[in-house]
Amino acid sequence: MEDKKTQIYRLVEELNRASAAYYNGQSEQMTDYEWDAKFDELKRLEGETGLTLPDSPTQKVSEDNIAGQKEEHEFPALSLAKTKSIDEVVKWADGKPIWISWKLDGLTLVATYDDGRLQRLVTRGNGHIGTNITHLSAAINGIPQRISYKGHLVVRGEAVISYQDFDNFLIESGEDYANPRNLASGTMTLKDIAEVRRRNVTWIPFTLVHVDENALADTGNGSAAVLQSWGSRMSWLETVGFKCVEREVVETPVYNNVEAVINRFTDKVTSKANPYPVDGLVVTYDDTAFASSGSITGHHATRAGLAFKWQDEAAETTLEHIEWSCAANTISPVAVFLPVELEGTTVKRASLCNISECERLGIGGEGTRMLVIKANKIIPKVISIEEKKGSLTIPETCPVCGHPTTINVSEGSGTKTLHCQNPQCAAKELKKFARFVSKEGMNIDGLSEQTLSRIINEGWVREYSDIYHLNDYAWQMSALEGFGERSVGKLLEAIRSSRNVEAHRLLYALNIPLCGIDVCKRLLSAYKYDELTETAHSADDAEHFSHIDGIGAEKSSSFINWMKDDTNYDKLQRLVAELNITQEQPVAKGGKCEGLTFVITGDVHHYKNRNELKAYIESQGGKVTGSVSKSTSFLINNDVTSESGKNKKAKELGIPIISEDEFVSRYADSQPVQTDLFG
Repeated sequence: MEDKKTQIYRLVEELNRASAAYYNGQSEQMTDYEWDAKFDELKRLEGETGLTLPDSPTQKVSEDNIAGQKEEHEFPALSLAKTKSIDEVVKWADGKPIWISWKLDGLTLVATYDDGRLQRLVTRGNGHIGTNITHLSAAINGIPQRISYKGHLVVRGEAVISYQDFDNFLIESGEDYANPRNLASGTMTLKDIAEVRRRNVTWIPFTLVHVDENALADTGNGSAAVLQSWGSRMSWLETVGFKCVEREVVETPVYNNVEAVINRFTDKVTSKANPYPVDGLVVTYDDTAFASSGSITGHHATRAGLAFKWQDEAAETTLEHIEWSCAANTISPVAVFLPVELEGTTVKRASLCNISECERLGIGGEGTRMLVIKANKIIPKVISIEEKKGSLTIPETCPVCGHPTTINVSEGSGTKTLHCQNPQCAAKELKKFARFVSKEGMNIDGLSEQTLSRIINEGWVREYSDIYHLNDYAWQMSALEGFGERSVGKLLEAIRSSRNVEAHRLLYALNIPLCGIDVCKRLLSAYKYDELTETAHSADDAEHFSHIDGIGAEKSSSFINWMKDDTNYDKLQRLVAELNITQEQPVAKGGKCEGLTFVITGDVHHYKNRNELKAYIESQGGKVTGSVSKSTSFLINNDVTSESGKNKKAKELGIPIISEDEFVSRYADSQPVQTDLFG
């Protein structure tokens, strides 16, 4: 049996290795549940023995190790003390007003601004020195290059990828990442800006680190009162151009209100109302002067904030069998076990991710005793093996199509994954079918990924058009466990309703690589649907559509190559025969507004909304800005005599104010209309 000193050395090594993998886009070495348990055990042993190693994770900030130019932080980025007890949150608050916000699960980045411009963007690193990735800033959503405030400003935020964007990336790229945080971390190591932009990373500020008090008053951007309240600081950040983390104040008396606020955040997690991954909540004092008066203990400031993590409810159960689920490009092991109650729901399945995770846990065969949780209240997860029986059997053939399998080992992380060698395996396309029926795609309510998996495995669906013939199997479906005549009827009605579809949703649903919603809309802004697809199918030049704003050579090639594939195109024609496709008529490109800058205010009548008018102006070579300045050519306002701020400013500067009627008569030939292409 290990003595306490040996345990400390082992725990430090295990925790540091797991942290390095966690923060640097590598495969998961242990679950958050395991990490927290080992960390607490290490802290207890250090207290009992008085032995603390120099590299102990209790004494330092976990570090991302992204290659590049290193830079010292102006203000250290320390980590937070943590708790899983609401009573401890109340005790920490000590009767003072506090704020609760998401503890986002991504990669912390620090942005610095001077004179209204972004000067640098640096990863947290070890809290004192990070990596300068300013060159990637334009490719990350939520990082404005310019803001209205002109003083020195330092803002800390989290770079995250939503669950939806993560799933879309896996479908379009064929790459294998464990979770959105893993992908976000790995993305910051890239040099290709276009590839970073493709991954749809969003930076969400969670604290204002520094702002010049004098500059606030001098520039009219606020007052010194902004600095005194954390809530006011966050609101002020939003007025100058940032979109900050979701938050809620806990009014005094805190002990009466904190549980209700935490429960509201918890409900958003369990209902999946929050699109981004989180690993807890952050508790912050509203009184910023009090918050900054704390001491530095270990690797955190005592009053800078408190991390609240949900107490994971664990249950022991018995493994019945391992199910191998073929989806996207991998065949993933799923543990099927005797049902247990967790977080108010019955759980009987948990993904094991890949072969490496099975090996790490020591998964056995039928009868193996294991401990399971719902990580962060959402995801069923096997966290440990209590008693192993038998051994894991890795299938040599695909469980769906019967073709041979192969084990791939990732070059970067060494992760082992199982793959079906049949490119036409229907089950392998499960993630693509899930995107096809999604709200952003064909919007077929009731076709969950689990339901899709069952009907694919029954052999009823092999391509998209087959979904519109599921009524042929209505009787067989109603006989399946969990179905019935009523649920099948609702599903068939949802399928019928989806036959009427907007063109950009159909293109998105096809799972064409690099073609998200925005790309599909841009293509259709220049072409009618039938013209677009026919042109792509017969195009000799893969870059034919690269001239369209926001498309470029790579996206054009991807779209055309997909359409030129006869198998894809034939499947599309069979699908189109089932649908009624509508499209907003593309606005003709031209130069009617070339060199002109417009500001739009008030209601519009000829166009659906101001965004449609803005799109038309931009399609004609013009620009639209949000405020009137010397560079403004025209202010468009249907109430030309109003005394609004924009009208007054335009009159002061001698800028012409024109109505929408005048704009149409000068610069527009026609207005957008709805066109039924296949009706």
